[in-house]
Amino acid sequence: MPMPLRAIAAVSAVALSVVLCGSALAQKEYDIGATDTEIKIGNIIPYSGPASAYGMIGKTEAAYFRMINEKGGVNGRKISFISYDDGYSPPKAVEQVRKLVESDEVLLVFGPLGTPSNTAIHKYLNGKKVPQLFVATGATKWNDPKNFPWTMGWQPSYQSEAQIYAKWLIKEKPDARIAVLYQNDDFGKDYLKGLKDGLGSKGAMIIVEESYEIAEPTVDTHIVKIKAQNPDVLISFVTPKFAAQTIRKIAELGWKPLHMVANVSVNVGSVMQPAGFENGQGVLSAAYAKDGTDAQWNDDAGMKRWSAFLNKYMPDANRSDSNHIYGYGAAQTLVKVLEMCGDDLTRANVMKQAASLKDFEVDTLLPGIRINTSATDFAPISQLQMQRFKGERWERFGETISGDVTQ
Repeated sequence: MPMPLRAIAAVSAVALSVVLCGSALAQKEYDIGATDTEIKIGNIIPYSGPASAYGMIGKTEAAYFRMINEKGGVNGRKISFISYDDGYSPPKAVEQVRKLVESDEVLLVFGPLGTPSNTAIHKYLNGKKVPQLFVATGATKWNDPKNFPWTMGWQPSYQSEAQIYAKWLIKEKPDARIAVLYQNDDFGKDYLKGLKDGLGSKGAMIIVEESYEIAEPTVDTHIVKIKAQNPDVLISFVTPKFAAQTIRKIAELGWKPLHMVANVSVNVGSVMQPAGFENGQGVLSAAYAKDGTDAQWNDDAGMKRWSAFLNKYMPDANRSDSNHIYGYGAAQTLVKVLEMCGDDLTRANVMKQAASLKDFEVDTLLPGIRINTSATDFAPISQLQMQRFKGERWERFGETISGDVTQ
């Protein structure tokens, strides 16, 4: 029997409603920097100047995105990675970031390196509501979603790391007489605060606090001055050049303190080798990432992927340069966030997804260390494992330890 006209009209209306709802659900949302075919990512990093060694991070990230593009991109969109040299200069950083945002019109700024550069662009990017995502510095202030909701760190914060050293010392060497050598800037002071917070009521274990200026050519005189106070533990919250100098000078003096060095200054190629492997025996630090030269990772699935990536996209890479490990891990995390965004490539959704990572495993992070974030926690990595230098490499020991930092 033929369907009545009224019924036909009702069915048609329902069908039209379903179609309209379906198209609404499938609606693509874009901000500047994203289209059906492209996602523009901005970056600043020192390819020149005093911190130019870190430029290898940017080169590794560029290579990683080339690999992703060759595999079809992210949800069918190719990544356009625009990376500029800021020479580790805050004024240059501001200039280059303004260019990325206002001229290149990127969706977000990814992995800008260094505490001074990121501090210089911090308020500008938050004022523009442009993601300053996975900054390459461990300053604790990047984990402040309430006041700076467009900025997120990636690596463990300096305070978290320093708290881990404090926890280890309280347990293993409770009667320690500690001397601290630190860089007289936000970097060094962040570490020092974390150590003091970690020691808590045992803060009197610190008997010497010695600072140096980054413009000083050497810290040798500071080491001599510290030794005269007769501490049995020296903690070096210093950058790579000064870490190598400190290790060498301690050996020259025939001094045998327990020596702990910040994670940012444990690169085998740029610190331990120049310091002299024989001088670095027994030095302690902490790690959150795997070592690209360590044979124990030869059969590790994640490191096999990392190695294959270098073989194809960076065949001349120096595998003892941990910047290749860092750049790969940070880029892998960003691609995960972009995948989670789906077809909603707005800046607000980028930050929402970045704050929704749950137990994300990165190929280059140590076993058991996973990335977790939330709307109130912008510190993706907060665990490290102690390590000791032996022979020509670092050996990990003990369990992973968490640093508990609050704003």
